[in-house]
Amino acid sequence: MDPRSSAQDVHRCDLCETAIVHSYCDFCHVNLCKPCILDHILDEYDKHKIVPFQKRRSTLIHSKCETHPHRNCEFQCKDCNNMFVCSSCMASKQHKGHNFLEVTEVYKTKKDDIKKDTKELENHISPTYEEIAFDLENQLASLDGGYDKLTTTMSKQGEQWHREIDIIVNKMKTEISKIKVKHKELLQKHLNEIKQIQSLIKETLHALRKIEESTEVSPTIEYNSKIREFSKPPPKVKVTMPTFIPKPIDCEKLYVLFGQITPLSTVTEENVLSLNQPNTSVKELLDEPELVTKIQTGHKNPNVTCVNEDMIWTSGKSTDIKCFNIKGTTLHTIHTKSGSCPRYLAVDSDGSLLYSDNETRTVNKVKNGHTEELIRLQGWMPSNLCVTSTGDLLVTMHSEDLTQSKVVRYSGSTEKQTIQYDDEGKPLYSGQGSKYITDIRNHDICVADFWAGAVVVVNQDGKLRWKYTGHRSVTKNEEFRPWGITTDSQSRILTADFNNHCIHILDHNGQFLRYIDNCDLQDPTGLCVDNNDNLFVYHGD
Repeated sequence: MDPRSSAQDVHRCDLCETAIVHSYCDFCHVNLCKPCILDHILDEYDKHKIVPFQKRRSTLIHSKCETHPHRNCEFQCKDCNNMFVCSSCMASKQHKGHNFLEVTEVYKTKKDDIKKDTKELENHISPTYEEIAFDLENQLASLDGGYDKLTTTMSKQGEQWHREIDIIVNKMKTEISKIKVKHKELLQKHLNEIKQIQSLIKETLHALRKIEESTEVSPTIEYNSKIREFSKPPPKVKVTMPTFIPKPIDCEKLYVLFGQITPLSTVTEENVLSLNQPNTSVKELLDEPELVTKIQTGHKNPNVTCVNEDMIWTSGKSTDIKCFNIKGTTLHTIHTKSGSCPRYLAVDSDGSLLYSDNETRTVNKVKNGHTEELIRLQGWMPSNLCVTSTGDLLVTMHSEDLTQSKVVRYSGSTEKQTIQYDDEGKPLYSGQGSKYITDIRNHDICVADFWAGAVVVVNQDGKLRWKYTGHRSVTKNEEFRPWGITTDSQSRILTADFNNHCIHILDHNGQFLRYIDNCDLQDPTGLCVDNNDNLFVYHGD
């Protein structure tokens, strides 16, 4: 039997390995019996902290001050990017008049955050990914059986035909096999993505547990939560099996009448985790819209996009892009990489700023003050931007000769989809001018087409759903010209009517609900809605 343990799992001294533990060194993390305490601290007393075993890991291990090595850093200087300082630093000229935080309080707050994150990952996020993975695995497991049934049905139909039909049977089986490969690749792709994220979650949980067990100050305070990163799982994939539809035999139309294979039908179900996210319960429109605040941006012909409920980015006919808080204080100012005016703005899922640049025909990303080129177009000019709930980027663009417009979906820098024509081959959008874009929670894509005088809505496959060309009213006499467009948490669509100085509110099926025209609106243009369904409107004076 191991002398350090028993049936009751008694803790033993780590030095002699026989005596029952009495104390604990909080600096060295060593179990000690009474006789071994003296041996442990002989080398240098002030390098050890002996506490009763029941109070182990109760002593915070502070980092040493670089300027005063004999002192611990028990404070943070708020005016110096929260750098760690000791009491001697606080009294120095360098930090005269600065504001300080007690490291102990910050440590406690961060520890609480870590416990919450661990609980959220264990109880909500990780099980959600397990459920998605389980569903995908079940789909993969039943894949062969489902396709076997398809080929069997086809074979029975083929047995009724003569030699001529054998060619058609083989051809359609080949088509089924290709669809099966595509089906399997699609499910496997999503499963691999889920398992990769699950692996990251496990790694994060492992790191969090280590931090929870640790009493080191710096790793704890430097911890950055990854809850937001993991709280948006990819859509739940449901791929409908293709079906084989037999038809009556007609030797003159063998291939057509033999049957029809339906294409793969993929349905995505959005996974929404109930974290500390904005309340998405049913919210009614206010009887009378209220003006909450005004922010003077200094921009002309401006654009606006929300970062969160506390911050917005704005731009206009200048090279600068400004970030404001809701009190109107300028938090950041950046300049375009090309030195030209930014076209339109958006914020991606990790909070980075995106802007389009007509001069360079590019879409650019700004993260941590560094600007990188994300997309470069040839023969087309980028216009409005929208980051979807699934993380894709939608870009409206028009040809350089102003004869064509389209919407292109990107994943990162990779083009995934182009939306330009309806089922009859007619253009969905007018050729000239900018198009303003947003998406709804059901993944529909809404485009405000100023020159066409219409809001054009297609589904995620690019199929036209409806068009809105204005609402009759005795007070709105000018031609409907939609400018900016946005949506709220209830999938209501809001679009700025430049000519009539108001905002139209529609439901997700294009039904007119009401106007906003009471807040001294003059030539409204840019719109965005924050996480709390507050509407930001750019308009003239």
